[in-house]
Amino acid sequence: MRITKRTNIAVRLLMYCAAHQDRLVTKSEIAEVCNISENHLAQVINQLSQLGYLSTQRGRNGGMVLALPAEQIRIGSVFRHVEGNLPLAECFADADNTCPLTDACRLRVALQDAAEVFYASLDEITLNALICDNDPLLQILQPVACARVG
Repeated sequence: MRITKRTNIAVRLLMYCAAHQDRLVTKSEIAEVCNISENHLAQVINQLSQLGYLSTQRGRNGGMVLALPAEQIRIGSVFRHVEGNLPLAECFADADNTCPLTDACRLRVALQDAAEVFYASLDEITLNALICDNDPLLQILQPVACARVG
């Protein structure tokens, strides 16, 4: 199974927000620390705020924070919501399926079962579990200090 770029960005973004729950974080600092383009990040921020994972505040002093406690955000739910209805394989796509084996293929059922097990295992993991007592991660997620011009 391959995770989409959007889901990868969503998890990085949520981890960053969870590491900085005491303040609003900005799109530009997340982009820099997490190595994400601001265009891609803006799309994911919008999606996560619509899904209720983020609260955003516009304006000069704006930014974002988690809309829920990190203990309540299940990674499996994030994956399901962000991935949406992306087909796991061609045979899962109604419109684009050209496989003549679909009606009799047992692999399709096995893949569907495997995907459910995959998501179920991620349902056991909270956002908090990804960052709690993870000092190496928290160190990486520190904003880059600006150099002072003298």
